[in-house]
Amino acid sequence: MTGQEDLRARAALTRVLEPGDEHGGRWLREFGAAEVIRLLTGPEEGSRALAGVGQERLAGYRGRAALADPDRDLARIEELGGRFVCPGSPQWPRQLDDLGDTRPVGLWLRGAPDLRAWALSSVAVVGARACTPYGAHMAQTLAAGLVERGWVVLSGGAFGVDGAAHRGALAAGGATAAVLACGVDVAYPRGHAGLLGRIVGQGLVLGELPPGSHPTRSRFVLRNRVIAALTRGTVVVEAALRSGSLVTARRAQALGRFTMGVPGPATSALSAGVHELLRGGGTLVTDAADVVELVGAMGELAPVRRGPVLTRDLLAPAAARVLDALPAGRPARAEEVALAAGTGTDEVIGRLYELHSLGFVERQGEEWRLTPHPPDEGTRTGGVRRGGH
Repeated sequence: MTGQEDLRARAALTRVLEPGDEHGGRWLREFGAAEVIRLLTGPEEGSRALAGVGQERLAGYRGRAALADPDRDLARIEELGGRFVCPGSPQWPRQLDDLGDTRPVGLWLRGAPDLRAWALSSVAVVGARACTPYGAHMAQTLAAGLVERGWVVLSGGAFGVDGAAHRGALAAGGATAAVLACGVDVAYPRGHAGLLGRIVGQGLVLGELPPGSHPTRSRFVLRNRVIAALTRGTVVVEAALRSGSLVTARRAQALGRFTMGVPGPATSALSAGVHELLRGGGTLVTDAADVVELVGAMGELAPVRRGPVLTRDLLAPAAARVLDALPAGRPARAEEVALAAGTGTDEVIGRLYELHSLGFVERQGEEWRLTPHPPDEGTRTGGVRRGGH
């Protein structure tokens, strides 16, 4: 169990260190959280033990440390019904340790589920903010399919694909989590205040920044490494060639996670980034079954993809050859059909009666012809009916 002193120190450091600060991560590894805070708030000469940064930057750390009030932040998160978890606590997802010195100092959470348990069976679904209706549809149906299979859908709470993924999971009555680039009590974007409230009620909202913190451009980029590390794999639904979603996917690749992309039209700029990801080693997926085949347990295979099985597909080769030999638009005698099929007349007559019983041909006196409305007519082409004539 993490000591209260370490927890308070790490809560304070979320006010001091920006997400992904490698210098801070190295200090935490070398000195521990409580000692880092002591050095930053003690005499200036003591803080010089925190090597690797210049005096101006170190002064900035010291200034923020002097203003940090971990007890106030911990009280605020408790008021919100949330909590603060950090490395060593029961709910800490150990896969975040793969980030090394850029590992989060801790995570602020709102929502009842156990983060560590959820993260073990989670998939990130990310993509363009200004997505197309196709992208929104794919994100929503993909998320719904994943939660129906027992997976947690994780995304960034943004407009576009993120929001569609969260809504798809919620609509299916499943589990979803949003990783924010701001405090968990800040509704950003404002238009998603209602959605984030629903996620808190049914899932989890989490982030590295303490309550009241607002997002910046760099924080969005750095947030993506948490999404990549927390999950078993990342699916990009739509992304332009320059996209934060691709940053998430490439970070996932670097961490050894599964990286997947949903293809789109070759003419769409919002699919160009996904297609580059697929060319660079990502796996093409089109639905939840494809995703689970990658991230799930051994044997959870997606169904074989094939068109509908037609009655004609089930014909024996000899019967299919006789069917192909019948001319289109006019009847023919068995002898003519036998000549076209390259077989004997007796064989052809037997096959014609077989085809008659299946509804492919009809008899007119001594002649045979194709039926006007054969089986599978809705899916067969004219070329099949014409056969070789």
